[in-house]
Amino acid sequence: MQSENLELVNYYIGIDVGTASVRAALVDQFGTLVAYAEQPIQIWAPQPDHYEQSSDDIWAACCTVTKKVVRGIDVSQIRGLGFDATCSLVVLDAHFKPLAVNSEGEHKRNIILWMDHRAADQVARINGTRHRVLCFVGGAMSAEMQPPKLLWMKENLRESCWEKAGYFFDLPDFLSWKATGATARSLCTLVCKWTYSSEKGWDDSFWKLVGLEDLVANNYAKIGNEVLTPGAPFGNGLTSEAAEALGLAKGTAVGASLIDAHAGGIGMIGARVQGHNLPCENQPITSRAVVICGTSSCHMAISKSPVFVPGVWGPYDSAMVPGFWLNEGGQSATGKLVVGLTLSQGLDDLALIYLATIQAIALGTRHIVETMQAAGHDVNTLFMCGGLSKNPLFVQMHADITGMPVVLAHEVESVLTGAAILGACASKDFASLQDAMEKMGRVGRVVLPNHKDKRFYDKKYQVFLKLVEHQREYKTIMQSL
Repeated sequence: MQSENLELVNYYIGIDVGTASVRAALVDQFGTLVAYAEQPIQIWAPQPDHYEQSSDDIWAACCTVTKKVVRGIDVSQIRGLGFDATCSLVVLDAHFKPLAVNSEGEHKRNIILWMDHRAADQVARINGTRHRVLCFVGGAMSAEMQPPKLLWMKENLRESCWEKAGYFFDLPDFLSWKATGATARSLCTLVCKWTYSSEKGWDDSFWKLVGLEDLVANNYAKIGNEVLTPGAPFGNGLTSEAAEALGLAKGTAVGASLIDAHAGGIGMIGARVQGHNLPCENQPITSRAVVICGTSSCHMAISKSPVFVPGVWGPYDSAMVPGFWLNEGGQSATGKLVVGLTLSQGLDDLALIYLATIQAIALGTRHIVETMQAAGHDVNTLFMCGGLSKNPLFVQMHADITGMPVVLAHEVESVLTGAAILGACASKDFASLQDAMEKMGRVGRVVLPNHKDKRFYDKKYQVFLKLVEHQREYKTIMQSL
């Protein structure tokens, strides 16, 4: 970037709240990551399967990293910001003060973390209802979603938490509220984790059936009755208090937030690919699947009409890209299906285990993508971002095993780019979210499949499918105890 053009450049801030840290990036209008900062956040694990965080701690970290990335920048050039975060549950009282989600009464610990599985019994009962809303989560809800966590609180912390609660926020929506004072919610969070329908809204019968009829009162005021599409302007922008805390200008545009993996999708799926001779060139973005690969891997595919995929979340209407239905597959513990271990501890055996693990993850991706294709998706190219996308072997195995080219992001931190794109959309500097996605999402290297190994990997895939089938059989046997 040339210094004489600095005054012509607009900037946007992306803030990403992960499981263990908060990250912020300053991104320019061309999608270049100009500055980056990271701050750890606390996690409490008071007992098995219980994981808690503090909304005060997380907001303080957001302020710290934002002030770092804007250092030396004229804040008038910062046109917008966007948040993404894990799908954790934040509880506040009627005065917006933190409310304890634990029996110890520790109010600063007011977040049930996404990976908390205290609600295993509640989710089993909810899934046992077979209510129609479950059709939009692959047929079964996860303990990581919000209804089972809410039911757990009602049944276990009724007097200390449930009856005193004024607001339940998904963490991305809490951050938008903290920045703007507006209690609207993002369509992404409500559709993906709360059973909201963009067409029909909340389904009263579901909440009454599962024992959470309290939430229907006052037009769902506690969980959200104003819903915005991702990137839509949130409230009137930053409040004076939030602006001072973040080191930004009052009124700076804030875009409706996203769940973290979905921000990675926004950061990549719309990028221009002309000149790379890819199957998806001159085809709609529905021909692309995004793989966000970090601690877990998420597989995002979009379609113009709803596609129901067995075992895959969705279809979610406009939950990531407005006007498109989203399906989300995933590998929550990548590399779990690996067999054939021996007692040898030599380097050669370690290398084989490493290779087998990477191949297992890639075979799992092929399984998810082929299941999506069988259900109606027309995917022919993988777009990949996240920490594991920096591993050449991991990327090449995905290309070889799926038989598809893998497009890597120019900026590895595509999740932060996606969050910044939300702010860019809210600023009105771009015609739409898709316009911002196309102009700020940048393609890096393209990895092509090695077709000479196709027959070998096709055979391995047959073995993988048998292993999946056998694992299900073994699980059924053990569950019958």
